[in-house]
Amino acid sequence: GAVRAGYEAFEPGAYLQNNYVPPRADFSCEQCVVPWKLRCLAEAFAGGEIGGRTLIDVGSGPTIYQLLSACDHFEEIVATDYLAVNREELRRWARGEPGTFDWSPFIRHVCKIEGRGEHWQDKERRLRQRLRRILPIDVHEPEPLGAPLRPPADALLSAFCLEAVSPDRASFARALAHVGSLLRPGGHALLLGALGESFYLAGAARLPVVPLSEEDVRGALAAAGFALRELRSYRMPPALQTGVDDVAGVFFAHAQK
Repeated sequence: GAVRAGYEAFEPGAYLQNNYVPPRADFSCEQCVVPWKLRCLAEAFAGGEIGGRTLIDVGSGPTIYQLLSACDHFEEIVATDYLAVNREELRRWARGEPGTFDWSPFIRHVCKIEGRGEHWQDKERRLRQRLRRILPIDVHEPEPLGAPLRPPADALLSAFCLEAVSPDRASFARALAHVGSLLRPGGHALLLGALGESFYLAGAARLPVVPLSEEDVRGALAAAGFALRELRSYRMPPALQTGVDDVAGVFFAHAQK
């Protein structure tokens, strides 16, 4: 459909510039959106009950920041994306190739807020070592990976994927149920996503997004068989409304299957 066609023009480099450099990624400002996202994830994993053998990240895109707190709690991280350009970007980063996006400010920040005195290069090395599989995925298919994940994941993470590939709220809820099938019963799901967003830009691509409210997120999680543990939201301040999208806010949800 139109969503797939739009993604053919997706430019990872432009997407990274739009979202993961200042002003949005300003680590001197705890109120900025990227530090807020990193803190939500750090606090969720600091609770100590989310861990196990495998974590699957659904719709990783060209980014790894969402995996920084997770990587200490799993033996293996499975990254996934619909687009080959994004999977290739992740592989290049995992191999430590020159010319990939510099995630070191993110890694340093996460080490700082986790407060364990860990050296950022140690965390970077651990994530690279645990990022063993980078797989194609289509969240609109009942079997998003084309086959069941064996064994199913102990935890699922998805950041800014499902609402950005779904034409409407019903499709968002179905996609959430599809990816939920990759998770074991009792497994934890952590979601970050956009609230009230209708489009975003990634170079030549202008991608439609289903505008979600907090109630939509609650309803979709319940319909997909998840028990909501926590829902937080962040309102995008005017200074971060830069024209690359019309996002009103961000949600963070922790739920259990």
